Amino acid sequence: MNIDLTKEELAFRDEVREFLATDYPQDIRRKQDEAIELSRDDMIRWQKTLYRRGWFAVNWPVEYGGTGWTAVQKYIFANELAAANTPAVIPFGVKMVAPIIYTFGSDEQKQRFLPDILDSTTWWCQGYSEPGSGSDLASLKTRADRDGNHYVVNGTKTWTTLGQYADWIFCLVRTSSDVARRQEGISFILIDMQTKGVTVNPIITIEGDHEVNEVHFDNVRVPVENLVGEEGKGWTYGKVLLQHERTNIAGVANSQYRLRKLKQSAAEPMRGTKALLDNDAFRRKIARLEIELKALEYTELRTLASVQVGQSPGPESSFLKIRGTELQQAMDALLVEAAGYYALPYVPAQYELDFPEGERIGRGTETISSLRYFNNRKASIYGGSNEIQKNIIAKHVLGL
Repeated sequence: MNIDLTKEELAFRDEVREFLATDYPQDIRRKQDEAIELSRDDMIRWQKTLYRRGWFAVNWPVEYGGTGWTAVQKYIFANELAAANTPAVIPFGVKMVAPIIYTFGSDEQKQRFLPDILDSTTWWCQGYSEPGSGSDLASLKTRADRDGNHYVVNGTKTWTTLGQYADWIFCLVRTSSDVARRQEGISFILIDMQTKGVTVNPIITIEGDHEVNEVHFDNVRVPVENLVGEEGKGWTYGKVLLQHERTNIAGVANSQYRLRKLKQSAAEPMRGTKALLDNDAFRRKIARLEIELKALEYTELRTLASVQVGQSPGPESSFLKIRGTELQQAMDALLVEAAGYYALPYVPAQYELDFPEGERIGRGTETISSLRYFNNRKASIYGGSNEIQKNIIAKHVLGL
């Protein structure tokens, strides 16, 4: 998509580029470019760098520390970050629970939680899915029973991304079973991960990473003031949060960056063979993916424009989630195809070894493509499976 930028918008783009040239930490840049796993401190340090510039809470209202940017500025910023291959912002605090707190939370909750989210002092994780409740989230069984000034929480949450690093978790819990609809009787509460009775157990994913966890609650006492909004209204709040999450999942700018890198690599002859772009079939696959990304970009810009005027992402977030994750997976498949046999011999332990200059084998080369392919199989499931998103579109857009 070509956007005619104003003089002021071009100046903003140049400001972002200068910031990335001077303030993006070089050690984090190197890890990103070589696809070396970032530490918790690396991720927080990058977020604090954005915070010091006032560019962390892009979508927040100005009164809570947001940027006040237009939809075009947000578009420019996202694309420049992707072009520089910066780390993804951990979304659970700034992009997910914060909008729920500043929209539905009490003044005390806003004062208590928003500043620490804004400066990345507090790391949040999400407690939605359960061992028997994934896409059918309304069937969740984790309970929070009122006991004086506390809720007593019992149950298990699963697929808790980066929960091993988290200070707090926001959860959907059942506070009442005497309801006409399963979506009723669910509440949204905030839980300190250091509370007695909270246990985090790792889940090692197919590519060998510890990215997700199961979180167990055994008679965990949570102060009543950690309830967000009204008791029994958690389903409503959770749907708003998921709309923000699904919009973020689309990852259009990052997919465009990966496509540019793939095209650059495919244009060069490798190891005595012809360039992949000389192959008509492969070139058609790239062209098809590029066209579909352009189309998705239009939808993302429309959604940004809605958020800019104070609306929450609507059914468009489901479009973004479906097509965004499908295109991410199509990109993974093309990268594996481009890597060929070099996608096969991955050994996770080798990735952290230091090889002589020019002899590094592992992350940053073709061998990482298969790991990313495996990891991103889950993209069409988390945040609400793509099948569920099609149901949402059928109901809210087509009226079926």
